[in-house]
Amino acid sequence: MGVIAKRKGSLYEAGKRSGAWVKCRANRGQELVIGGHIPGPHGFDSLIVGYYQGKDLMYVARVRNGFVPVSRRQVFERIRHLASATMPFANLPDTHKSRWGDELTAEKMKKCVWLRPEAVAQIEFLEWTAGDRLRHSQFVGLRADKNPRDVVKESGEK
Repeated sequence: MGVIAKRKGSLYEAGKRSGAWVKCRANRGQELVIGGHIPGPHGFDSLIVGYYQGKDLMYVARVRNGFVPVSRRQVFERIRHLASATMPFANLPDTHKSRWGDELTAEKMKKCVWLRPEAVAQIEFLEWTAGDRLRHSQFVGLRADKNPRDVVKESGEK
């Protein structure tokens, strides 16, 4: 979903690419609870996020995009004290195969650092998949103003 924009005087040229035409993607967004991370440079490689469905925390994505080294270190400093031996998600490990092989399997979960689900992040994404996962997710910022227990899937979605 998005908008195509072009320079006023540009013409369409079949089979050619130029900077005169640009696709501007329209992202959705919502806050999600951080329940873990995968270790990597500057503290972590990706955040593991989800939302509450009743009293269960439901996994929806690993978020790797939206960080630069400084923001990665800052986020890591804010979440590292939440480390826990308990995996907080009710629907892990992933049992269905994803199209791109990015499911969070039991084998991949061995690398995860689990967190007490007390931190909330604002996440942008393209869409929800049929398997209730996020496509093209991106970190926007931490939300200190949001109670993690109040984070549920946006209304109007599957």
